[in-house]
Amino acid sequence: MTAPHSQDLAARSLRSVWHPCTQMRRHESVPPIAVARGHGPWLYDADGRRYLDAISSWWVNLFGHTNARINRALIDQLERLEHAMLAGFTHEPVVALSEKLSALTGHALGRCFYASDGASAVEIALKMSVHAWRNAGHARKNEFICLAGGYHGETLGALGVTDTALFRAPYEAMLRPAHIAASPDARYTLPGEGPGAAAARALADMEQLLQRRHGRIAAVIVEPLVQCANGMAMHDADYMAGLRALCDTYGAHLIADEIAVGCGRTGTFFASEQSGVWPDLLCLSKGITGGYLPLSLVMAQEHIYQAFYDDDLHRGFLHSHSYTGNPLACRAALETLAIFEDEQVLERNRGFAQTLSAALQPLAQDPRVAHFRRTGTIWACDVVFDDDAAAAGFSRRFALEAARRELLLRPIGNTLYLMPPYILDAQEADWLARRVHDVFTAVMEGA
Repeated sequence: MTAPHSQDLAARSLRSVWHPCTQMRRHESVPPIAVARGHGPWLYDADGRRYLDAISSWWVNLFGHTNARINRALIDQLERLEHAMLAGFTHEPVVALSEKLSALTGHALGRCFYASDGASAVEIALKMSVHAWRNAGHARKNEFICLAGGYHGETLGALGVTDTALFRAPYEAMLRPAHIAASPDARYTLPGEGPGAAAARALADMEQLLQRRHGRIAAVIVEPLVQCANGMAMHDADYMAGLRALCDTYGAHLIADEIAVGCGRTGTFFASEQSGVWPDLLCLSKGITGGYLPLSLVMAQEHIYQAFYDDDLHRGFLHSHSYTGNPLACRAALETLAIFEDEQVLERNRGFAQTLSAALQPLAQDPRVAHFRRTGTIWACDVVFDDDAAAAGFSRRFALEAARRELLLRPIGNTLYLMPPYILDAQEADWLARRVHDVFTAVMEGA
C-alpha cells in the first residue's frame, strides 16, 4: 500500500532536515506534521487535516496565513526590487519602514539598524552598547545584566544574556556570562502583598547589582511585561519605569527585547509604551513582517547613534548582514503596519481578549491550574502536579493530544499558553477555548 502523502513527506524530512529545538530521535515515533498550506488561523497537512495555529507559528503570524493584503504587497514588490545591499545603497521600503517605526515611538527611537532574526538583533544591541561606551572613553563598561529566567536568543552573545539552562549549559565554555538579577515575575508575589511587590523586590536586587558593578555595566537587557520563554512570566509595567530610572542613575543603557512582546502582542504596539518610558535600544523581530519573511531591527535613541558619528572609520558601527534591510521583508513589514492602522487592530484586540478570557474561565477555575494570567493577547496558566513523575513529559503529551484535536499548541514545561493570531472571531475564540479545555482534561486524566 502506498503511504499517505503526509507520511511520505515526514519520512523524507527526517532523512534530510535537522529540525530546530528538537531531539530528533523522538521524531522516529512521532513524525513532524507535514504542512502543505495555510489560510487564516489554520494550517493544513498534506492529507487535508487542519490545525488551528494557536501559537502563531512561534509567535510570528499576526494576521493569518496567506493574508491577502501582505500577499499583494509582496507580489508588487517582487516586480520592483527583490534585494540590494544596504551598504552604500538604500531603497524606499527600508526608509519608509524606519520612518513609520520611529513615528510610533514619537521619534524617541529615531534610528533603525536591520538584520534578519531576533538573536541577531540582540547581538547588535549588545555590541552597540559596548562600542558606544568605548567611543565615549569608558571601555571598562563591557558587562551586562539580564534577568533570571530571561531568554534572548541562541547565538553566543545572546546566550551570554540568557538564563535558560537547557539552551545555555552545553556552550558555557564559549560564553561570556552576564550578571543575573531577580525576575519581577508576578508569580513571586507573597500572600498579602500588593500586585507590585515582586517587581519592587526585583528592582531592589537590580539596584544592588548596579551599585556594585556600575563602573563596568554597559547595559541591562529585559523583555518588557512578559518573559516568554520563562513560562510566560508576567510583570507590572512599573518595573520598566523603575528600571529606566536605575539605568539613568547608574549610567547603564537599557535594552528592551521586544522580539516576542512587540508588534501589539501586549496590548500596545510596543510593550515599552505601557511603562511610559523608552529604552536606549529596542529589538524587534517575529511579528514585524506578519510572519512572512525574516526581518529584525534595533531601534536606537539619538545619543547612541551620535556616539558612532565621526570621521574615523574605527568609531563607526561596522556590523553587517548580507540581507540587511531586504526590500521584500521591509515591504511585508510596511503592509503589516498598514493593517494595524487601517483595521484598528489594537482596539479590536482589546475586545477579543475579553471574549477569549471569558471563554477560558472553565480552564482558569480548574483546581489543577494555578496563576491564570493574561497580558494583551498572551494567555497562560501553570498546571499543578502532585509530584515530578506526574509532570514528566507533560508538554510533549499535551502537544500530541492537541494535534489530534486540530490544535497547534506547544506548552513550556508545565505552563500552558495561547498566543493566537489577531484575526480570530468570537466563534473561533469559543471553539479554541473549549478545545483547549478538552485537551487539558484528556491529558490530565491520562497522566
